[in-house]
Amino acid sequence: MSRKRKSMMSENLKQQLAQELGFSDALQQEGFAAVSSRDCGNMVRLAIQKAEQQLNSGKNLR
Repeated sequence: MSRKRKSMMSENLKQQLAQELGFSDALQQEGFAAVSSRDCGNMVRLAIQKAEQQLNSGKNLR
């Protein structure tokens, strides 16, 4: 009983994060089937950190 969810991240953002974390080649060649769950978790963690940084930098501008 799996549900297909729409991704919250754009494909471009996923590719940028994967490149920063060092697994963009595997992602491009084989998709997320070739990416470990640990790497996926690291990608989510990095996305959250970047979002928090943007929020914090916006607060400093006010």
